Amino acid sequence: MRSFTFYERFSRAFNDYPSLSKLIIISTVSGGGLIAYSEANASSDAYKAAPMDTGIKKKKVVVLGTGWAGTSFLKSLNNPSYDVQVISPRNYFAFTPLLPSVTCGTVEARSIVEPVRNIVRKKNVDVSFWEAECFKIDAQNKKVYCRSNQNTSVNGNKEFAVDYDYLVIAMGARPNTFNTPGVEENCHFLKEVEDAQRIRRTVIDSFEKASLPDLSDEERKRILHFVVVGGGPTGVEFAAELHDFVTEDLVKLYPMVKESVKITLLEAADHILNMFDQRITVFAEDKFQRDGIDVKLGSMVVKVTDKEISTKVRGNGETNSMPYGMVVWSTGIGTRPIVKDFMKQIGQTNRRALATDEWLRVEGCDNVYALGDCATINQRRVMEDIAAIFSKADKDNSGTLTVKEFQEVIKDICERYPQMELYLKNKKMGNIADMLKEAKGDVAKEAIELNIEEFKKALSEVDTQMKNLPATAQVLH
Repeated sequence: MRSFTFYERFSRAFNDYPSLSKLIIISTVSGGGLIAYSEANASSDAYKAAPMDTGIKKKKVVVLGTGWAGTSFLKSLNNPSYDVQVISPRNYFAFTPLLPSVTCGTVEARSIVEPVRNIVRKKNVDVSFWEAECFKIDAQNKKVYCRSNQNTSVNGNKEFAVDYDYLVIAMGARPNTFNTPGVEENCHFLKEVEDAQRIRRTVIDSFEKASLPDLSDEERKRILHFVVVGGGPTGVEFAAELHDFVTEDLVKLYPMVKESVKITLLEAADHILNMFDQRITVFAEDKFQRDGIDVKLGSMVVKVTDKEISTKVRGNGETNSMPYGMVVWSTGIGTRPIVKDFMKQIGQTNRRALATDEWLRVEGCDNVYALGDCATINQRRVMEDIAAIFSKADKDNSGTLTVKEFQEVIKDICERYPQMELYLKNKKMGNIADMLKEAKGDVAKEAIELNIEEFKKALSEVDTQMKNLPATAQVLH
């Protein structure tokens, strides 16, 4: 079965519905983003570049964020009919999968960043960038309130408001501390370039400190005990990079302290990398064991002080404490405060991310879209729309559905309900006819006719293949 891209879907929407006066469509793939938008006209001239001065005021699109989702959107801009304003506290895009390599000097920080202005300067679109942080979204009045990162006022950081016609929220997420005491104050995170540089300095400082005279062996071992909390992609890769950095470089520079170095990885679950195939998990755990990295599974961190980290063993509840020199906290992502406040405004409480429809329109808002790690798609279920699907396929209104009739609309159905294609793949069915034949029994494919109840039975298990999009780090590593 042919898999259609989001772009093809957007293009056909524009062609099929030329009477639409305004349309913004956004989608994400693996934490990134793609946006297509058009002032649609009945003629094909709608897709040509707008003249320099049409006398018509352009609609303003405000984009919050320059991470994977926001940058992917910016790279896809190709319609000059909109005025785009990008606002982000960082003026560059960072290739985050290489952050663990930056911590150990394998890759220099400048090699994994690209200025946002370089990305958009060649686009045939009016795009401007402001380095500032958005601290409030007012969807009712179509405004966002921002604070400059630069000290531009004698009274402190300058604040300003920006109006918008369309808002694209691509602010990503923050490290999830699970409100564990002492984490914010004593742990390093690994989410930004600055985090990686800070970790690198701390590692070097730890070896320098441990090399000083008059230190006890116990204190030296504490200083050179590096703890990684979280057995996900980022934590595992950092632990591996740190091990290589220590064994291949630092022990040659600091030979007197090489026997005191220890790396510990703490994971609350039963295995590291449990979101991947089991073979990857087994390989990683075996490799860490051979390398001497101490992996403690089922260990949940309950408290972090300036010199000790306390864990509780899952199962027996036993609490242990161990001294450390540096802790890197990498336990997944949480919601940013501004996104939480916005979710309260629009009635989306008790959620971890903004809920959107399949077009990434924020539920409960007009002209507001969200993509990337700050959002999650509420994918519609096939069984919710089963009657509409049957009616659309039954063009002759016979009350029954043939394979030929269903095949004519299956392309649209697989695009709107991606779980359909996943179901066919997992069941090792070649096409939709195989699924209908299974529901009908031993009948030739060309003779299959299903009524609405038989059709429901055939598609009853399709929604079991629905999956939430994983976090960006899980996709990119």
